[in-house]
Amino acid sequence: MTNASVREFKMPDVGEGLTEAEILKWYVQPGDTVTDGQVVCEVETAKAAVELPIPYDGVVRSLHFPEGTTVDVGTSIIAVEVAGGAAPAQQEAPAVPAPAAEPEKPAEQPAARQPVLVGYGVATSSTRRRPRKQAPDTAAGQAASAVQSELNGHGAAPAAPVTPPAPAVPAAPAQRPLAKPPVRKLAKDLGVDLATVTPTGPDGVITREDVHAAVAAAQAPQQAAPADRPAAPAVSAPDRPAAPVSYDSARETRVPVKGVRKATAAAMVGSAFTAPHVTEFVTVDVTRTMKLVEELKQDKEFAGLRVNPLLLIAKALLVAIRRNPDINASWDEAAQEIVVKHYVNLGIAAATPRGLIVPNIKDAHAKTLPELAASLGELVSTAREGKTSPSAMQGGTVTITNVGVFGVDTGTPLLNPGESAILAVGAIKPQPWVHKGKVKPRQVTTLALSFDHRLVDGELGSKVLADVAAVLEQPKRLITWA
Repeated sequence: MTNASVREFKMPDVGEGLTEAEILKWYVQPGDTVTDGQVVCEVETAKAAVELPIPYDGVVRSLHFPEGTTVDVGTSIIAVEVAGGAAPAQQEAPAVPAPAAEPEKPAEQPAARQPVLVGYGVATSSTRRRPRKQAPDTAAGQAASAVQSELNGHGAAPAAPVTPPAPAVPAAPAQRPLAKPPVRKLAKDLGVDLATVTPTGPDGVITREDVHAAVAAAQAPQQAAPADRPAAPAVSAPDRPAAPVSYDSARETRVPVKGVRKATAAAMVGSAFTAPHVTEFVTVDVTRTMKLVEELKQDKEFAGLRVNPLLLIAKALLVAIRRNPDINASWDEAAQEIVVKHYVNLGIAAATPRGLIVPNIKDAHAKTLPELAASLGELVSTAREGKTSPSAMQGGTVTITNVGVFGVDTGTPLLNPGESAILAVGAIKPQPWVHKGKVKPRQVTTLALSFDHRLVDGELGSKVLADVAAVLEQPKRLITWA
């Protein structure tokens, strides 16, 4: 390359204030030609998975870290040889010195943070390489817990790890197996090399069933299941021990705490030991709500929209907040003030393969029922694709968590940090209920409202929970109370 120079692309801050990210997948190799805006890798932060584009044209000189490495923001991750002009100053570092040269003492950097590719701020600190896990002898050692919900089942996923690049430019890689990111994630969790899987999907795409079939085939010679009792397929949920566990294999499995699960753990500990939680419960007959759900599914105004009980539960909570606005607040410890929000960013807790996330619907209070249905549908689709953005998980004011999809009757949910209330919805199922003086089978559920007792007293919390229950028992109140 004429007048070529090597530019270093640093790990950007892909969400306000993040300090590190894990490299999930490289899409380029040394010797590949890249163009301005081309995605070169996918990284996972404490909030989401993000694809990183390169900001200039050139040829990849080297990849500084293999997949699975956690890298601090501001650390160079890829070197690109560019011709002529320089790359943007905030996205590059001086050319890499020759390996044999003695490294010079770095110049003192100013204390102010510098702009980066996405978001703002660079932390100058060392990288940390987590030890890569060895593949177990059985697929069960890598299988994940059976965690599944309406918002669950998909997420962006890395493929098999790459070998750190050699100084020489490698030969062109073999054709990459065709599979969607959630399937790649499942394969990694189960220790399956996609190159060995026989695809059955359209156009040669590998499906989740193909991965499970490969696991079963590999496991069969080692541990045959009884002929009259087929083994249940595993469901992907990373960062957790396998389920079921084969007691003939290793006695323990250590799983690194990272990404979304690491952030969730820190947030929940902070919430539990900062806000004094109180939880109240109410069991309610939601038979009329279930009938309304079926009617709305046939309404042309809701054609193509997601209509389910969660939609009406969300609307009921919004009505209760409108009637009791002080519940929609937060506690400012530094200023010793209660901040009452005159808007509702409604959070929906979602169990995904990366862990629990809580994206929220901005200004949910101002949406009509069809608009709320559209927003819920978009939130679910984005979560399933593993593409929920950091901004979608910021600024929530109150949250709903639907534990009923797991068949659970109720729970005592922990507050999302910065919020004063969270509503847990239990399973909706037929139960004997006194209706019009007679015991009849009715659709019944249990609601649980946890709230911050520093700013929400028992009276306010009870009023909100009672209003939600009243709307679900008599949905016509959506018209008279809204």
